[in-house]
Amino acid sequence: MRERLFALSLGILCASILVAPLAPAAPATPYQITVTTDREDALYAAGKPARFQVTLKAAGKPLQTEVVYSLDKDGMPPIRQDKLKLDKNGSGAIQETLKEPGFLRCRVIYMDKDKKSVFAMASAGFDPLKIPPSLPAPDDFDAFWAAQKARLAKVEMKPTLTPVKSPIEGIECFDVQVSCVEPRPVSGYFARPAGAKPKSLPAILNVHGAGVRGSSLPAAAGSAKQFNALGMDINAHGIANGKPDSFYRDLDKGELKGYRHAGREDREACYFLGMYLRLVRAIDFLTAQPEWDGKIVVVRGTSQGGGQSIVAGGLDNRVTFFSAGVPAMCDHSGKAAGRINGWPKLVPDNDNKPDPKVLQVARYFDCMNFAPRSKAQAMVSVGFVDAVCPPTSVYAAYNALPQPKSIYSEPLTGHASMPKFNDLTAAAILKHIADKKK
Repeated sequence: MRERLFALSLGILCASILVAPLAPAAPATPYQITVTTDREDALYAAGKPARFQVTLKAAGKPLQTEVVYSLDKDGMPPIRQDKLKLDKNGSGAIQETLKEPGFLRCRVIYMDKDKKSVFAMASAGFDPLKIPPSLPAPDDFDAFWAAQKARLAKVEMKPTLTPVKSPIEGIECFDVQVSCVEPRPVSGYFARPAGAKPKSLPAILNVHGAGVRGSSLPAAAGSAKQFNALGMDINAHGIANGKPDSFYRDLDKGELKGYRHAGREDREACYFLGMYLRLVRAIDFLTAQPEWDGKIVVVRGTSQGGGQSIVAGGLDNRVTFFSAGVPAMCDHSGKAAGRINGWPKLVPDNDNKPDPKVLQVARYFDCMNFAPRSKAQAMVSVGFVDAVCPPTSVYAAYNALPQPKSIYSEPLTGHASMPKFNDLTAAAILKHIADKKK
Protein backbone atom coordinates (compact mmCIF):
# COMPACT_ATOMS: atom_id res chain seq x y z
CA MET A 1 0.00 0.00 0.00
CA ARG A 2 2.86 2.40 0.83
CA GLU A 3 4.34 1.96 -2.63
CA ARG A 4 0.93 2.51 -4.18
CA LEU A 5 0.40 5.76 -2.31
CA PHE A 6 3.90 6.90 -3.29
CA ALA A 7 3.05 6.25 -6.93
CA LEU A 8 -0.17 8.18 -6.52
CA SER A 9 1.67 11.13 -5.00
CA LEU A 10 3.92 11.18 -8.05
CA GLY A 11 0.81 11.11 -10.23
CA ILE A 12 -0.56 14.13 -8.42
CA LEU A 13 2.68 16.05 -8.94
CA CYS A 14 2.87 15.14 -12.62
CA ALA A 15 -0.77 15.77 -13.49
CA SER A 16 -1.99 18.50 -11.19
CA ILE A 17 0.94 20.85 -11.10
CA LEU A 18 2.43 20.28 -14.50
CA VAL A 19 4.55 23.13 -15.79
CA ALA A 20 6.14 23.85 -19.17
CA PRO A 21 7.70 20.90 -21.03
CA LEU A 22 11.32 20.23 -20.22
CA ALA A 23 13.92 21.31 -22.76
CA PRO A 24 15.90 18.61 -24.57
CA ALA A 25 18.91 17.34 -22.65
CA ALA A 26 22.00 19.46 -23.25
CA PRO A 27 24.93 17.80 -25.05
CA ALA A 28 27.62 16.38 -22.77
CA THR A 29 30.34 18.89 -21.98
CA PRO A 30 33.51 18.79 -19.86
CA TYR A 31 32.75 22.28 -18.56
CA GLN A 32 30.87 23.22 -15.41
CA ILE A 33 29.87 26.83 -14.85
CA THR A 34 27.97 28.35 -11.93
CA VAL A 35 26.68 31.78 -11.02
CA THR A 36 25.52 32.60 -7.50
CA THR A 37 24.77 35.73 -5.49
CA ASP A 38 26.69 36.77 -2.40
CA ARG A 39 23.50 36.52 -0.36
CA GLU A 40 21.86 33.12 -0.04
CA ASP A 41 18.38 34.59 -0.33
CA ALA A 42 19.48 36.78 -3.28
CA LEU A 43 17.53 39.72 -1.84
CA TYR A 44 18.85 43.28 -1.61
CA ALA A 45 17.68 46.80 -0.92
CA ALA A 46 17.26 48.92 -4.04
CA GLY A 47 20.43 50.86 -4.73
CA LYS A 48 22.64 48.45 -2.80
CA PRO A 49 25.13 46.30 -4.76
CA ALA A 50 24.63 42.64 -5.54
CA ARG A 51 27.71 40.56 -6.23
CA PHE A 52 27.45 37.66 -8.69
CA GLN A 53 30.15 35.04 -8.17
CA VAL A 54 31.18 33.07 -11.27
CA THR A 55 33.11 29.79 -11.27
CA LEU A 56 34.22 27.71 -14.24
CA LYS A 57 35.77 24.26 -14.27
CA ALA A 58 36.90 21.86 -16.99
CA ALA A 59 36.64 18.20 -16.04
CA GLY A 60 36.48 19.30 -12.42
CA LYS A 61 39.54 21.54 -12.51
CA PRO A 62 39.48 25.38 -12.31
CA LEU A 63 39.81 27.07 -15.68
CA GLN A 64 41.56 30.42 -15.92
CA THR A 65 40.02 32.05 -18.98
CA GLU A 66 37.56 34.70 -20.14
CA VAL A 67 33.77 34.53 -20.12
CA VAL A 68 31.07 36.80 -21.53
CA TYR A 69 28.25 38.05 -19.34
CA SER A 70 25.10 40.11 -19.68
CA LEU A 71 22.93 41.81 -17.10
CA ASP A 72 19.28 42.59 -17.75
CA LYS A 73 16.13 43.55 -15.90
CA ASP A 74 14.55 40.12 -15.62
CA GLY A 75 14.51 39.65 -19.39
CA MET A 76 14.09 43.24 -20.49
CA PRO A 77 16.75 44.88 -22.69
CA PRO A 78 20.31 44.39 -21.28
CA ILE A 79 21.66 47.18 -19.16
CA ARG A 80 25.24 45.92 -19.32
CA GLN A 81 27.29 43.50 -21.44
CA ASP A 82 30.97 42.79 -20.92
CA LYS A 83 33.72 40.22 -20.55
CA LEU A 84 35.08 38.85 -17.29
CA LYS A 85 38.54 37.42 -16.74
CA LEU A 86 38.58 34.50 -14.32
CA ASP A 87 41.51 33.98 -11.95
CA LYS A 88 43.61 30.84 -11.45
CA ASN A 89 40.83 29.43 -9.29
CA GLY A 90 38.41 29.74 -12.19
CA SER A 91 36.56 32.48 -10.31
CA GLY A 92 35.46 36.04 -10.87
CA ALA A 93 32.82 38.48 -9.66
CA ILE A 94 30.36 40.91 -11.22
CA GLN A 95 28.83 43.71 -9.17
CA GLU A 96 25.73 45.72 -10.07
CA THR A 97 22.55 47.16 -8.58
CA LEU A 98 19.04 48.32 -9.43
CA LYS A 99 17.81 51.64 -8.13
CA GLU A 100 14.15 50.58 -8.25
CA PRO A 101 12.28 47.46 -7.05
CA GLY A 102 12.79 44.59 -9.47
CA PHE A 103 15.11 41.79 -10.50
CA LEU A 104 18.56 41.90 -12.05
CA ARG A 105 19.49 38.79 -14.02
CA CYS A 106 23.09 37.80 -14.72
CA ARG A 107 23.79 35.35 -17.54
CA VAL A 108 27.33 34.07 -18.10
CA ILE A 109 28.54 32.17 -21.20
CA TYR A 110 31.79 30.39 -21.88
CA MET A 111 32.66 29.26 -25.41
CA ASP A 112 35.76 27.19 -26.14
CA LYS A 113 37.90 27.19 -29.28
CA ASP A 114 35.65 24.53 -30.83
CA LYS A 115 32.63 26.81 -30.40
CA LYS A 116 31.15 24.59 -27.69
CA SER A 117 29.41 26.71 -25.09
CA VAL A 118 28.02 26.40 -21.60
CA PHE A 119 26.06 28.97 -19.62
CA ALA A 120 24.55 29.64 -16.22
CA MET A 121 22.56 32.44 -14.70
CA ALA A 122 21.36 33.86 -11.41
CA SER A 123 19.07 36.71 -10.39
CA ALA A 124 19.07 39.21 -7.56
CA GLY A 125 15.86 40.69 -6.22
CA PHE A 126 15.83 44.33 -5.16
CA ASP A 127 12.98 45.13 -2.77
CA PRO A 128 10.63 42.83 -4.72
CA LEU A 129 7.91 43.25 -2.09
CA LYS A 130 7.67 46.87 -3.24
CA ILE A 131 6.97 46.09 -6.93
CA PRO A 132 3.72 47.97 -7.65
CA PRO A 133 1.00 47.19 -10.20
CA SER A 134 2.09 48.15 -13.71
CA LEU A 135 -1.40 49.54 -14.39
CA PRO A 136 -4.54 49.74 -12.26
CA ALA A 137 -7.48 47.46 -12.94
CA PRO A 138 -9.98 48.83 -15.48
CA ASP A 139 -12.71 50.99 -13.92
CA ASP A 140 -15.37 48.47 -14.91
CA PHE A 141 -13.37 45.36 -13.95
CA ASP A 142 -15.79 44.33 -11.21
CA ALA A 143 -18.85 45.14 -13.30
CA PHE A 144 -17.52 43.08 -16.21
CA TRP A 145 -16.92 40.00 -14.10
CA ALA A 146 -20.20 40.40 -12.21
CA ALA A 147 -21.96 40.34 -15.58
CA GLN A 148 -20.02 37.26 -16.67
CA LYS A 149 -20.87 35.42 -13.46
CA ALA A 150 -24.52 36.41 -13.87
CA ARG A 151 -24.39 34.95 -17.38
CA LEU A 152 -22.97 31.74 -15.97
CA ALA A 153 -25.64 31.59 -13.25
CA LYS A 154 -28.33 31.51 -15.94
CA VAL A 155 -26.87 28.23 -17.28
CA GLU A 156 -28.50 25.42 -15.35
CA MET A 157 -25.91 23.22 -13.70
CA LYS A 158 -26.37 19.72 -15.13
CA PRO A 159 -23.57 17.43 -14.00
CA THR A 160 -23.03 14.08 -15.68
CA LEU A 161 -21.16 11.60 -13.49
CA THR A 162 -19.78 8.35 -14.86
CA PRO A 163 -18.28 5.95 -12.29
CA VAL A 164 -14.67 4.98 -12.97
CA LYS A 165 -12.35 2.55 -11.20
CA SER A 166 -10.58 4.23 -8.31
CA PRO A 167 -6.80 3.97 -7.95
CA ILE A 168 -7.20 4.15 -4.14
CA GLU A 169 -9.20 1.80 -1.97
CA GLY A 170 -12.06 3.48 -0.14
CA ILE A 171 -12.34 6.37 -2.59
CA GLU A 172 -15.21 6.61 -5.08
CA CYS A 173 -14.32 8.21 -8.42
CA PHE A 174 -16.25 9.64 -11.33
CA ASP A 175 -15.57 11.17 -14.72
CA VAL A 176 -17.65 14.33 -14.56
CA GLN A 177 -18.84 17.00 -16.97
CA VAL A 178 -20.73 20.04 -15.74
CA SER A 179 -22.65 22.40 -17.99
CA CYS A 180 -21.07 25.84 -18.30
CA VAL A 181 -21.14 28.75 -20.71
CA GLU A 182 -20.45 27.79 -24.30
CA PRO A 183 -18.54 26.32 -25.93
CA ARG A 184 -17.25 23.76 -23.38
CA PRO A 185 -18.30 22.30 -20.03
CA VAL A 186 -16.23 21.75 -16.94
CA SER A 187 -14.54 18.38 -17.48
CA GLY A 188 -12.68 16.52 -14.78
CA TYR A 189 -12.47 13.68 -12.32
CA PHE A 190 -14.34 13.84 -9.03
CA ALA A 191 -13.52 11.72 -5.99
CA ARG A 192 -14.91 11.30 -2.49
CA PRO A 193 -14.36 8.97 0.46
CA ALA A 194 -16.90 6.16 0.36
CA GLY A 195 -19.66 6.53 2.91
CA ALA A 196 -18.86 10.15 3.80
CA LYS A 197 -21.50 11.83 5.93
CA PRO A 198 -23.38 14.94 4.81
CA LYS A 199 -21.64 18.28 5.49
CA SER A 200 -18.44 16.55 6.61
CA LEU A 201 -15.84 17.21 3.88
CA PRO A 202 -13.81 20.18 2.58
CA ALA A 203 -13.46 20.65 -1.18
CA ILE A 204 -10.12 20.52 -3.02
CA LEU A 205 -9.92 21.68 -6.66
CA ASN A 206 -6.78 20.93 -8.71
CA VAL A 207 -6.20 22.98 -11.87
CA HIS A 208 -3.75 22.44 -14.73
CA GLY A 209 -0.67 24.02 -16.20
CA ALA A 210 -0.35 24.99 -19.86
CA GLY A 211 -0.87 22.49 -22.63
CA VAL A 212 -3.64 20.25 -23.86
CA ARG A 213 -4.35 17.12 -21.81
CA GLY A 214 -7.16 15.39 -20.00
CA SER A 215 -7.79 15.52 -16.28
CA SER A 216 -5.87 13.46 -13.71
CA LEU A 217 -7.71 10.69 -11.89
CA PRO A 218 -4.79 10.09 -9.45
CA ALA A 219 -4.82 13.79 -8.55
CA ALA A 220 -8.54 13.79 -7.73
CA ALA A 221 -8.38 10.52 -5.81
CA GLY A 222 -5.15 11.49 -4.05
CA SER A 223 -6.67 14.76 -2.84
CA ALA A 224 -9.75 12.96 -1.52
CA LYS A 225 -7.54 10.51 0.38
CA GLN A 226 -4.83 12.86 1.65
CA PHE A 227 -7.19 15.55 2.93
CA ASN A 228 -10.31 13.44 3.58
CA ALA A 229 -12.06 15.72 1.15
CA LEU A 230 -14.12 16.07 -1.97
CA GLY A 231 -11.34 15.99 -4.57
CA MET A 232 -11.66 17.29 -8.11
CA ASP A 233 -9.15 17.70 -10.92
CA ILE A 234 -10.28 19.61 -14.00
CA ASN A 235 -8.49 20.06 -17.28
CA ALA A 236 -8.02 23.59 -18.56
CA HIS A 237 -10.14 23.25 -21.69
CA GLY A 238 -13.35 21.39 -20.87
CA ILE A 239 -12.30 18.49 -23.09
CA ALA A 240 -12.88 14.74 -22.76
CA ASN A 241 -10.80 12.77 -20.26
CA GLY A 242 -9.05 9.44 -20.56
CA LYS A 243 -8.45 9.58 -24.30
CA PRO A 244 -5.32 8.31 -26.10
CA ASP A 245 -2.38 10.69 -26.28
CA SER A 246 -3.04 11.13 -30.00
CA PHE A 247 -6.43 12.69 -29.20
CA TYR A 248 -4.79 15.49 -27.22
CA ARG A 249 -1.95 15.93 -29.70
CA ASP A 250 -4.49 16.41 -32.49
CA LEU A 251 -6.35 19.04 -30.46
CA ASP A 252 -3.08 20.78 -29.64
CA LYS A 253 -2.16 20.93 -33.31
CA GLY A 254 -5.68 21.75 -34.46
CA GLU A 255 -8.61 23.35 -32.64
CA LEU A 256 -6.60 24.40 -29.58
CA LYS A 257 -3.40 25.41 -31.34
CA GLY A 258 -2.25 28.73 -29.94
CA TYR A 259 -5.24 28.87 -27.55
CA ARG A 260 -3.34 31.15 -25.19
CA HIS A 261 -3.60 34.08 -27.64
CA ALA A 262 -7.03 33.26 -29.10
CA GLY A 263 -9.50 36.14 -28.99
CA ARG A 264 -7.14 38.50 -27.23
CA GLU A 265 -8.42 41.53 -29.14
CA ASP A 266 -11.88 41.27 -27.54
CA ARG A 267 -12.65 40.71 -23.85
CA GLU A 268 -15.82 38.82 -24.78
CA ALA A 269 -13.87 36.44 -27.00
CA CYS A 270 -10.63 36.00 -25.05
CA TYR A 271 -9.93 32.29 -24.53
CA PHE A 272 -9.31 32.77 -20.81
CA LEU A 273 -12.88 33.99 -20.29
CA GLY A 274 -14.21 30.45 -20.63
CA MET A 275 -11.33 29.00 -18.61
CA TYR A 276 -11.98 31.38 -15.71
CA LEU A 277 -15.74 30.80 -15.71
CA ARG A 278 -15.14 27.04 -15.59
CA LEU A 279 -13.37 27.64 -12.28
CA VAL A 280 -16.53 29.18 -10.83
CA ARG A 281 -18.70 26.39 -12.21
CA ALA A 282 -16.38 23.71 -10.80
CA ILE A 283 -16.76 25.38 -7.40
CA ASP A 284 -20.53 25.49 -7.96
CA PHE A 285 -20.43 21.72 -8.45
CA LEU A 286 -18.25 20.97 -5.43
CA THR A 287 -20.24 23.18 -3.08
CA ALA A 288 -23.51 21.60 -4.27
CA GLN A 289 -22.41 18.16 -3.04
CA PRO A 290 -24.25 17.01 0.10
CA GLU A 291 -20.92 16.01 1.68
CA TRP A 292 -19.40 19.50 1.42
CA ASP A 293 -18.84 20.98 4.88
CA GLY A 294 -20.13 24.41 3.89
CA LYS A 295 -16.85 26.05 4.93
CA ILE A 296 -13.70 25.10 3.02
CA VAL A 297 -12.79 25.42 -0.66
CA VAL A 298 -9.14 24.98 -1.65
CA VAL A 299 -7.74 25.60 -5.15
CA ARG A 300 -4.20 24.65 -6.13
CA GLY A 301 -2.10 24.53 -9.26
CA THR A 302 1.21 25.48 -10.84
CA SER A 303 2.11 27.73 -13.78
CA GLN A 304 -1.13 28.25 -15.74
CA GLY A 305 -2.74 26.38 -12.84
CA GLY A 306 -1.10 28.80 -10.41
CA GLY A 307 -2.62 31.68 -12.34
CA GLN A 308 -6.02 29.99 -12.27
CA SER A 309 -5.69 29.56 -8.51
CA ILE A 310 -5.20 33.31 -8.02
CA VAL A 311 -8.10 34.03 -10.36
CA ALA A 312 -10.35 31.61 -8.48
CA GLY A 313 -9.51 33.36 -5.22
CA GLY A 314 -10.31 36.78 -6.65
CA LEU A 315 -13.35 35.75 -8.65
CA ASP A 316 -15.12 33.52 -6.13
CA ASN A 317 -15.29 34.39 -2.42
CA ARG A 318 -16.14 30.78 -1.57
CA VAL A 319 -12.42 30.01 -1.99
CA THR A 320 -10.84 29.99 1.47
CA PHE A 321 -7.29 28.89 0.54
CA PHE A 322 -5.27 28.72 -2.65
CA SER A 323 -1.77 27.64 -3.62
CA ALA A 324 -0.20 29.19 -6.72
CA GLY A 325 3.10 27.68 -7.78
CA VAL A 326 5.19 29.84 -10.15
CA PRO A 327 1.96 31.43 -11.40
CA ALA A 328 1.37 32.45 -15.00
CA MET A 329 -0.99 35.15 -16.27
CA CYS A 330 0.58 37.78 -13.99
CA ASP A 331 1.26 41.39 -14.98
CA HIS A 332 0.08 41.23 -18.59
CA SER A 333 0.55 45.01 -18.67
CA GLY A 334 4.16 44.88 -17.47
CA LYS A 335 5.58 46.30 -20.70
CA ALA A 336 3.50 49.45 -20.17
CA ALA A 337 5.69 50.11 -17.12
CA GLY A 338 8.93 49.04 -18.75
CA ARG A 339 8.84 45.63 -17.05
CA ILE A 340 8.72 42.03 -18.19
CA ASN A 341 5.27 40.43 -18.43
CA GLY A 342 4.43 36.84 -17.55
CA TRP A 343 3.26 33.88 -19.61
CA PRO A 344 1.58 33.77 -22.06
CA LYS A 345 2.92 37.16 -23.17
CA LEU A 346 -0.68 37.98 -23.98
CA VAL A 347 0.08 41.50 -25.17
CA PRO A 348 2.15 41.73 -28.38
CA ASP A 349 4.58 44.59 -28.67
CA ASN A 350 6.71 46.46 -31.15
CA ASP A 351 10.05 47.67 -29.75
CA ASN A 352 8.67 46.93 -26.25
CA LYS A 353 5.64 49.14 -26.83
CA PRO A 354 2.51 47.09 -26.05
CA ASP A 355 -0.34 46.87 -28.52
CA PRO A 356 -2.92 49.28 -27.04
CA LYS A 357 -6.03 47.29 -28.01
CA VAL A 358 -4.82 43.98 -26.61
CA LEU A 359 -3.35 45.74 -23.59
CA GLN A 360 -6.79 47.00 -22.64
CA VAL A 361 -8.35 43.54 -23.02
CA ALA A 362 -5.54 41.82 -21.12
CA ARG A 363 -6.15 43.87 -17.98
CA TYR A 364 -9.45 42.01 -17.46
CA PHE A 365 -7.58 38.68 -17.35
CA ASP A 366 -4.57 39.66 -15.24
CA CYS A 367 -3.95 37.84 -11.94
CA MET A 368 -2.57 41.12 -10.64
CA ASN A 369 -6.09 42.57 -10.82
CA PHE A 370 -7.85 39.53 -9.33
CA ALA A 371 -5.40 39.34 -6.42
CA PRO A 372 -6.65 42.27 -4.30
CA ARG A 373 -10.21 40.94 -4.53
CA SER A 374 -9.33 37.63 -2.89
CA LYS A 375 -10.47 36.83 0.64
CA ALA A 376 -8.57 33.53 0.74
CA GLN A 377 -5.39 32.53 2.51
CA ALA A 378 -2.70 32.44 -0.18
CA MET A 379 0.57 30.61 -0.77
CA VAL A 380 2.74 31.48 -3.78
CA SER A 381 6.08 30.18 -5.04
CA VAL A 382 8.59 31.94 -7.29
CA GLY A 383 11.81 30.97 -9.02
CA PHE A 384 14.25 33.83 -9.45
CA VAL A 385 15.60 32.49 -12.77
CA ASP A 386 12.17 31.62 -14.18
CA ALA A 387 12.04 32.94 -17.75
CA VAL A 388 8.48 31.66 -18.35
CA CYS A 389 6.79 33.28 -15.37
CA PRO A 390 9.44 35.84 -14.39
CA PRO A 391 9.72 36.80 -10.72
CA THR A 392 8.94 40.44 -11.46
CA SER A 393 5.52 39.43 -12.77
CA VAL A 394 4.86 37.01 -9.90
CA TYR A 395 5.67 39.64 -7.26
CA ALA A 396 3.45 42.19 -9.02
CA ALA A 397 0.51 39.86 -8.40
CA TYR A 398 1.65 38.63 -4.99
CA ASN A 399 2.08 42.16 -3.63
CA ALA A 400 -1.54 42.92 -4.55
CA LEU A 401 -2.85 40.03 -2.41
CA PRO A 402 -4.27 40.88 1.01
CA GLN A 403 -3.12 39.04 4.11
CA PRO A 404 -2.85 36.24 5.12
CA LYS A 405 -0.30 35.27 2.49
CA SER A 406 3.19 33.85 2.13
CA ILE A 407 5.70 33.50 -0.68
CA TYR A 408 8.32 30.79 -1.03
CA SER A 409 11.31 31.53 -3.23
CA GLU A 410 14.14 29.47 -4.68
CA PRO A 411 16.78 31.85 -6.08
CA LEU A 412 18.41 29.33 -8.44
CA THR A 413 15.20 27.65 -9.67
CA GLY A 414 13.58 28.30 -13.03
CA HIS A 415 10.09 27.34 -14.19
CA ALA A 416 9.56 24.18 -12.20
CA SER A 417 7.43 22.52 -9.57
CA MET A 418 9.20 22.84 -6.23
CA PRO A 419 8.96 19.72 -4.01
CA LYS A 420 9.49 21.69 -0.79
CA PHE A 421 6.74 24.13 -1.73
CA ASN A 422 4.42 21.22 -2.50
CA ASP A 423 5.12 19.80 0.95
CA LEU A 424 4.56 23.18 2.57
CA THR A 425 1.28 23.55 0.69
CA ALA A 426 0.03 20.13 1.80
CA ALA A 427 0.86 20.92 5.42
CA ALA A 428 -0.79 24.33 5.18
CA ILE A 429 -3.97 22.83 3.68
CA LEU A 430 -4.21 20.30 6.51
CA LYS A 431 -3.75 23.11 9.06
CA HIS A 432 -6.31 25.28 7.26
CA ILE A 433 -8.85 22.45 7.37
CA ALA A 434 -8.16 21.80 11.06
CA ASP A 435 -8.42 25.51 11.93
CA LYS A 436 -11.69 25.94 10.04
CA LYS A 437 -13.23 22.95 11.80
CA LYS A 438 -12.53 24.30 15.29
